[in-house]
Amino acid sequence: MRPPPALALAALCLLALPAAAAAAYFGLTGREVLTPFPGLDTPEAPVQGGAHLKQCDLLKLSRRQKQLCRREPGLAESLRDAVHLGLLECQFQFRLERWNCSLEGRTGLLKRGFKETAFLYAVSSAALTHTLARACSAGRMERCTCDDSPGLESRQAWQWGVCGDNLKYSTKFLSNFLGPKRASKDLRARADAHNTHVGIKAVKSGLRTTCKCHGVSGSCAVRTCWKQLSPFRETGQALKLRYDSAVKVSSATNEALGRLELWAPARPGSPPKGLAPRPGDLVYMEDSPSFCRPSKYSPGTAGRVCSREASCSSLCCGRGHDTQSRLAAFSCHCQVQWCCYVECQQCLQEELVYTCKH
Repeated sequence: MRPPPALALAALCLLALPAAAAAAYFGLTGREVLTPFPGLDTPEAPVQGGAHLKQCDLLKLSRRQKQLCRREPGLAESLRDAVHLGLLECQFQFRLERWNCSLEGRTGLLKRGFKETAFLYAVSSAALTHTLARACSAGRMERCTCDDSPGLESRQAWQWGVCGDNLKYSTKFLSNFLGPKRASKDLRARADAHNTHVGIKAVKSGLRTTCKCHGVSGSCAVRTCWKQLSPFRETGQALKLRYDSAVKVSSATNEALGRLELWAPARPGSPPKGLAPRPGDLVYMEDSPSFCRPSKYSPGTAGRVCSREASCSSLCCGRGHDTQSRLAAFSCHCQVQWCCYVECQQCLQEELVYTCKH
């Protein structure tokens, strides 16, 4: 059954990217900047006039969500930023997997209950939560500002450069934006809702208190503390671990509450009848395809670059791999020049590249 539009927003937004934008994020190394949003570290005035109305109309939103978007200048831009952030992180976490987070032209995956679909819902909702909280602290949203740390006013916070990420506003707004939580009789809808909240919970788990000292000669006579989210890479890594240990679920009726519940197989040491999945578990309903060959779910793995020692065996699905030699440029013989820059030469070295056979 097709997931409801309100809960499907986070995953479906990934499909709004043009092909060129999606292709630009392949070949990730882990050194990419994960918050490539201009002005995110400094206060920025929200979009004025009717520009944000046009941005809202271009997004794939329900009628109710478009109304909320139009009332909140800065939201449309933050939603687009969240799409890029979620896609970039998904592609990095799955860069060595048979499914490398490729969705372009393959919406069939979003209609199934695979582990990969569960991860998409979680990483998309996490990216939305993270980006909205950061947008508040950057002054890009009209109706929110810094986090409400005790004794720290917004103007004072920006003066000291310690404007905290407003996770409280972000989660509250997102809950309203995705729609009221209703008991559903559809297993897929309940699973999607569960995975959405796993993503939000993962961002909450990364909230830290950071402090800055003020005083003569660096003394800590006065200390200002604020809330700060951990880098989104850490959230992505946490969600990937939950993907690796995702729980396959079925449905059962809770007679005491009179509603459908998610039900997981019994774990070692647990009652034989099984238990409900834990709040932090990603859940899925169907076993994933192999993703080895092109299908409506994946482009396959032919031509993918792999590591001969680590990933070629699994990634190439037993078809073997080709080996090519190429020259790669790198900086070498670097010297510090007065004053104050580093001057390097360009050197070439031969390297072997391994790609999966067709």
